[in-house]
Amino acid sequence: MKKWKKILLAIVFVILLLIAGVGVYAYSVYHQVEKAADKTHESVERLTPAKRKSAPSITANKKDAFSVLLLGVDTGDLGRTEQGRSDTILVATVNPKDKQTTLVSVPRDTYTEIVGNGTTDKINHAYAFGGVPMSIASVEKLFDIPIDHYVSINMKGLVDLVDAVGGVTVNNPFEFTFDGKTFPAGTNELDGSSALKYSRMRHEDPNGDYGRQERQRQVITAVAKKALTVKNIPNINQLLGVLSENMKTDLTFDEMRTIGTDYRDAFDNVKSLQLKGTGFTGDGTRGEAGISYQEISDKELKSVQKVLNEQLAE
Repeated sequence: MKKWKKILLAIVFVILLLIAGVGVYAYSVYHQVEKAADKTHESVERLTPAKRKSAPSITANKKDAFSVLLLGVDTGDLGRTEQGRSDTILVATVNPKDKQTTLVSVPRDTYTEIVGNGTTDKINHAYAFGGVPMSIASVEKLFDIPIDHYVSINMKGLVDLVDAVGGVTVNNPFEFTFDGKTFPAGTNELDGSSALKYSRMRHEDPNGDYGRQERQRQVITAVAKKALTVKNIPNINQLLGVLSENMKTDLTFDEMRTIGTDYRDAFDNVKSLQLKGTGFTGDGTRGEAGISYQEISDKELKSVQKVLNEQLAE
């Protein structure tokens, strides 16, 4: 694999949880990647006190375990220009000592405290009410873990990213139609617009939002793999342009580079978990009347909390 492609994959994985290796193929390419990464950088002011005594170190000399909150937001999707909501929520812990990455998919309808807003609501409303800071605070409260970093990408960016790599191939488990597009069972070749529709359907899926999250992971994985193929080398400027325009993160370029070089073994062993709840309809006292929510049992929540805390233990 060409070294510059490892830099590109490092950025894509940090953003899409598919990072692997980093290097320098040519200074011009390295400089382009660094410039794009710098453009995505955006720090956040936390709403609540830090849950750690000191922030984890991501350097060549000290490689601590860390967590990342990944948010797929709908700002820019289908003409929306408002704050939007985080319809895709993933929590990742990366532990270089255990050589493991743990991914937890969080249902967007999870009924929980929205920290800083004084309400209990769907967790994806945290982003609508208070952006990344409120999302971080609410997820920290839900899982009782520190969220060290975040990465967000808007859904319009997914469309552009798929088109930038020339489309993706997915294996669809069952036929369905969504927003005027029919997706037959089996292999589907998707452009950006089709990939967005494929990843957004949930009402016809027997697994509801859980099925949608699985299709989102399919598309994200396909994009990352396609971005590394030789035929996409001429598209590096387009790819970097899409990333820099549609993503934000508080990870610096140096941290991304270190993750790519010194944490790579942790990405060879990825454990995926799905936080699962029980659906209920709000009655006006517990949730908004007529609105569907997902209630997470104490047993389920404690089980996931235990896994995440063990991965972040110093």
